[in-house]
Amino acid sequence: MAHIRLLEGLPGITALMAFRPETAAPMRSLSEFLLRGPNSLTSAEREIIATYTSSQNDCYFCQMGHGAAAAHYLGGNLELIDQVKRDFLTAPISPKLKALLAIAGQVQKGGKHVTPGDIKRARQAGATDLEIHDTVLIAAAFCMYNRYVDGLGTSIPTDPEVYLAMGKRLAEQGYAHSGAAAPVEAAG
Repeated sequence: MAHIRLLEGLPGITALMAFRPETAAPMRSLSEFLLRGPNSLTSAEREIIATYTSSQNDCYFCQMGHGAAAAHYLGGNLELIDQVKRDFLTAPISPKLKALLAIAGQVQKGGKHVTPGDIKRARQAGATDLEIHDTVLIAAAFCMYNRYVDGLGTSIPTDPEVYLAMGKRLAEQGYAHSGAAAPVEAAG
């Protein structure tokens, strides 16, 4: 049960965005830009960063929704997303993405946990300054989204099919929707 009075039938961050539309618009715009805007990292890679950060924060709603979006970009490869969440170092992803996920994991613990060594390893794996910047920003934004969703005790669906539909919608339509929209449309 949510800690505040939210609209029935809207899970996770969707309910919070309906509750406070003034904050929803900039949060949706930020998500749209970070996860789908022009970037040398693919949308799948950026969704994986969001998913991994959310899994480290134990935010079920965000890790499942963004994991489903990442899997959608990857032709439905949910097993890869599960591997990344379990142990990204052994997952079949690029060395660059592994180095960026290491940075995201440090950001999840606290910004000061990112070390010059983490940055050096990412650069050695081919990451650009922009990719490092955006990884830190995605991880930081998802720490906020995760705490927003869980801190207000929002309704969290348990049916995996709900997340598959949400991931498809996010991957195909994006985050910059206005209004209350579909029950599982979310930024976080």
